[in-house]
Amino acid sequence: MPLPVVLTSVAYATPDGTRLFSDLDLSFSAGRTGLVGRNGTGKSTLLKLIAGDLRPLAGSISRPERIGMLRQTVQTSDGMIADAMGVRAALDRLARVETGTADEIDYVEADWTLPSRIASCLARVGLEAEAERPMATLSGGQRTRVQLAALLVDEPDLMLLDEPTNNLDAEGREAVLDLLSQWRGGVIVVSHDRALLRDVDGIVELTSLGARSWNATLRQASAPQMSRTERWFGWMSAADWTRRRFTRAGQFPRSLPRLSN
Repeated sequence: MPLPVVLTSVAYATPDGTRLFSDLDLSFSAGRTGLVGRNGTGKSTLLKLIAGDLRPLAGSISRPERIGMLRQTVQTSDGMIADAMGVRAALDRLARVETGTADEIDYVEADWTLPSRIASCLARVGLEAEAERPMATLSGGQRTRVQLAALLVDEPDLMLLDEPTNNLDAEGREAVLDLLSQWRGGVIVVSHDRALLRDVDGIVELTSLGARSWNATLRQASAPQMSRTERWFGWMSAADWTRRRFTRAGQFPRSLPRLSN
């Protein structure tokens, strides 16, 4: 069971001095959590803080040891699948050992489980391809599957997904949805994609006032209720929608505690 993520009295400001978080106390369970909020509230920054890419100005963050992060990056068609997965150097090391051209460090650091792990991860995301296949021969959706496989190869305790379905074709979006529905480890996913948020176990909303958590998912709503609230989703955050739906049903208190100031 992966460890939860716990932020204690965390403060952070952008390089221009804009304060995003102040005395933020927040915890994410070891399950799958959707992180929502209006643009500019610091969702991507929070993921980077959790990943360790950024350091808070104050406070502390407790996190699992192995973290994989899918960032908002432009897909590349350069190189081979092995290059895109970040395993080129390790595979080259194995090749040197096999050909007798390795040095002492190669022998010490050679990971003979890597080829089978790569094949397993590619299969897990539904991609039948060899590590030496050129990325240029793959569709956009297949390249997304490669990025997802790269997350899995190091067997992370926690995955951080930053708007993973943005600007994807149908195949790539399906790959992300499939992975999230099957993943049993910890996940924090930043998204406004309602279909993606259906498969999370809870929702955390960031606002200018702090953060709020709901142990609820969009999947718990009935089809008629989803239809009636369709027009709300144009301006309402997923967490607001969930809070109003469940408050009306008497399943949530009308006044929820604010976790930070």
